[in-house]
Amino acid sequence: MDHVTNDTNVGQIERALAPYQERHPVADIKVRRENSASVRIRIIDPAFRGRGLAEREDEIWPAIEALAPDVREEITMLLLLAPEEAANSLVNTEFEHPLPSRI
Repeated sequence: MDHVTNDTNVGQIERALAPYQERHPVADIKVRRENSASVRIRIIDPAFRGRGLAEREDEIWPAIEALAPDVREEITMLLLLAPEEAANSLVNTEFEHPLPSRI
């Protein structure tokens, strides 16, 4: 998980996802501030192989729901990928190389 942040809300999100990281130590979890009103989350985890989006969200959503509403409202992207999906995902490309924000 990315740990280089002074952003309180990003830190809260990272702490909320820490139990998932503990259960899935090979998962690559990144939480990034996109702009003053937007935070993006990407989780690449082999455990997502063969699982649909709803099943993947079921694993993560309790951590998101536990966040304060003002923190949760800043999450504009929740990208849940198996490793082999990352290379062909246009949304992952946007996560890795975001277009400049207008905010």
